[in-house]
Amino acid sequence: MIPTLNEADNLRWLLPRLTAVDEVVIVDGESTDGTVEITRLLRPDAVIIVEPPTGKGTAMRTGMAAATSEVIIMLDADGSMDPAEFDSFLSLLCRGFEFVKGSRYNCGGGSDDLTWLRDKGNLWLTRFANLLYGQKWTDLCYGYVAMRRNVVEKLQLQSTGFEIETEICVNAVRAGLKVAEVASHESHRRFGESNLNTFRDGWRVLKTMIRLRFAGKLDNSHLNTSFEPVPVGSLAAARAK
Repeated sequence: MIPTLNEADNLRWLLPRLTAVDEVVIVDGESTDGTVEITRLLRPDAVIIVEPPTGKGTAMRTGMAAATSEVIIMLDADGSMDPAEFDSFLSLLCRGFEFVKGSRYNCGGGSDDLTWLRDKGNLWLTRFANLLYGQKWTDLCYGYVAMRRNVVEKLQLQSTGFEIETEICVNAVRAGLKVAEVASHESHRRFGESNLNTFRDGWRVLKTMIRLRFAGKLDNSHLNTSFEPVPVGSLAAARAK
């Protein structure tokens, strides 16, 4: 599942690399650079949803709701997240985890894109989140994640902006999901400029983690909370987006 806003040049690199993917869901914020057209050219089978550009969180929630396969992988359209890492995420889902988040700080991970300010801000926010939620995360603000589709409703997501990445992580804990981290390497954005605003979005992340900490556990008693892990050794059969 990929949210897009004027990412045509980056999709020329990314889409041909999604060779082992059964379904691609693109949620586009009314791009003007031919993003939708290049998607249709390179991936005619893609599900394309066009909606007003109200924020990354809104786009991600729309895409998760549209997904139909049993595993959802979310990545950015800018080419910074390598689809070659899919198997690392899927292997943990095969072992029974319900939600797997990428980490640029785990052994084997890294980033070519983080500025000094963003790096320090992310580390501080991660440490504060660990204190609030009693976790041992190494990377909070990174949107490369994989999950079983049947946990989407349990996350009860509401965010509209970049803070969606934080809300996903903390709500996975609030919902009692089995969570794991996996090393991931972030490359430079290949083309164009990021829509991330360090101070504005950092403040939204901070407010989100504090607000949700005192909101209590998520009540999912009305949902079917049982699941069967993807069988070990069946990665080829796991359907990822």
